[in-house]
Amino acid sequence: MSAARTPNRLAAETSLYLKQHANNPVDWYPWGPEALARAKELDRPIFLSVGYSACHWCHVMEHESFEDESTAAVMNEHFVCIKVDREERPDLDTIYMNALHVLTREGGGWPLSVFLSPDLKPFFAGTYYPPDNRYAAQGRPSFKQLLAGIHNAWLTQRDRVHEIGASVVTDLQQMGALEVSDTTVSPDLLSGALTVLRRNYDPRYGGFGAQPKFPHALELKLLLRLSARFNDPVALEMVTHTLTMMARGGMYDQIGGGFARYSVDAKWLVPHFEKMLYDNALLASAYTEAFQKTRDPFFEQIARETLDYVHREMTSAPGAFFSTQDADSEGEEGKFYVWSTDELREALGIEDAEFACKVWGATRQGNFEGHNILSRTLSDEDEAKSHGLALADFQVKLARVKRALYDTRAKRVWPGRDEKILTAWNGLLIAALARAGAALNAPEYTRSATRAADFVLDTMRTPDGRLYRTTGVGQSPKLTGYLEDYALLADALVAVYEATFDPKYLRSALELAEAMLKHFADPNGPGFFFTADDHEELIARTKDLHDGSTPSGNAMAVTVLLRLAALTGRRDLANPAERALRGYRETMAEHPAASGQMLAALDFYLGPVQQIALVGPAQGAETQRALAAVRGRFGPNRVVAFHDPATGAPPAELAPLFEGKEAVNGAVTVFVCENFACRSPLVGAAAVARLG
Repeated sequence: MSAARTPNRLAAETSLYLKQHANNPVDWYPWGPEALARAKELDRPIFLSVGYSACHWCHVMEHESFEDESTAAVMNEHFVCIKVDREERPDLDTIYMNALHVLTREGGGWPLSVFLSPDLKPFFAGTYYPPDNRYAAQGRPSFKQLLAGIHNAWLTQRDRVHEIGASVVTDLQQMGALEVSDTTVSPDLLSGALTVLRRNYDPRYGGFGAQPKFPHALELKLLLRLSARFNDPVALEMVTHTLTMMARGGMYDQIGGGFARYSVDAKWLVPHFEKMLYDNALLASAYTEAFQKTRDPFFEQIARETLDYVHREMTSAPGAFFSTQDADSEGEEGKFYVWSTDELREALGIEDAEFACKVWGATRQGNFEGHNILSRTLSDEDEAKSHGLALADFQVKLARVKRALYDTRAKRVWPGRDEKILTAWNGLLIAALARAGAALNAPEYTRSATRAADFVLDTMRTPDGRLYRTTGVGQSPKLTGYLEDYALLADALVAVYEATFDPKYLRSALELAEAMLKHFADPNGPGFFFTADDHEELIARTKDLHDGSTPSGNAMAVTVLLRLAALTGRRDLANPAERALRGYRETMAEHPAASGQMLAALDFYLGPVQQIALVGPAQGAETQRALAAVRGRFGPNRVVAFHDPATGAPPAELAPLFEGKEAVNGAVTVFVCENFACRSPLVGAAAVARLG
């Protein structure tokens, strides 16, 4: 690549992914009016390339093709080339990934490579293409061959190209269409999901399916709920075994905490090394809930280590959270994380290096390209016995060795970090922090949650209360928010309210829920659209039917509306959630493994939902003990509110829940209600132990 080359238009963008392509010889455009007008003016097809900054194969295709002068010359002569960051524009990514599914009937991935007519209709789509014919036998041509073929089709088969594009758009516009249904939803959907998850479960290594293996945090959280609903010990074992095996494997960063994106093998050993904020948020939440359910301290440890990793490596100075850490450093995938035995000895000395090699299975030959991905096979208890140490002594030594290795590793060249701040992903992490802060009695996590929530509320909203999608430290926020931004942030604010009982967070959650109903709800059917009613017009306005890497916006919208309705008694919030559940009935029945969050919302809807109202002095020791007892229990189908009579009347939003409820003899008093009908009050912290 020539050092003298003038950067292309992407140099002016804020997205790290787009900036990574700013010095390509490709005449890239960002998505926008200029690029779209240029395609019409030149009567050229659009080459749309979608990826994200931590995507390994995106980097590979850039180095092989987009940095190649001859390839770029073909692209520039015959196409208008547009780069999109999927994390900034999930609306475009969703539409054109769906187009790939329609065109190929195959799974997708990134980089996403789509060819569009100037009116944005997709007529050919794929993912990574090599610079030569190395994968020709697999039906994957070289990128130059593909470009030549598409150009030829555009010149000689224009009618056929338009016919394909029109057909794809018709299919896209019909996707997500849900019928209005009066059919009731029942626990049969949940028992059916349990059957499917059991069938797909790997009893040896945990998780679902074969390699590559993803963590499926949403399905694990669902299984915790199903184990409670059906009193099913097998469902609980599936969760605990999977969580244990993942946290012992190489997919978990044994030195720094936090999880990589997925494991390329079935036993969680070799990760795809990128770390995503959303995975760590969802997994921290899963480990927190598993600890509440089982009281196994290992799950608390992993939840804390994961959140501590985010605090240490993924948190901005103002308190909001960055998006990703790259898989690569110094041009090599995983180089930052792996160790040779010589490196371990140099960092630790001979004795501690022998200890480290035994604990994490490091050998001279290594388990990954001549190096070692550190992983565990034994629990702390069993490992302590094998070393002839008391458990406490083993854990002290292990912590000391981990600190030494972390300090040594920190001197290496770090993987790249994408420092964009996304509203939806911040919502996931804020919720995980707030719920862990409450469940683990860890006020430092609650403080981090409130700090990040305040940043998003202060920075990522328009004057009329609408949300932006993304910002960066020192940057102006941009792009209108999507359904997931509203739903995930609103859910996080409910969690922050339940961790702090500051009513401003509940009010903000209600404001977002009302905006969501106004701008995203389908006026003619159940559910919510991905984009708002005043969003840029695209070729389709879709609804997400399934969870992806993150919970679907529809499922989270249903979840937070039901939670807010349980707290406030507002039927105008519950009714659209119920309609959506009925509309998604077939999806939950036919694709339960892709509907984890909607099924969790269904579990909440079917209840019974406990509305727990505490009344008493906020600073009283007895009050704090009562709160700790409530929060420490696994109770996904409950909402919790608190009122100190010394502060005056309860917040207006919670008036129905607190009506007629007073502290008995000035002591903290707990009211457990279902559908706003309450049991006899429990007076004092000791009585909370009787909560069912």
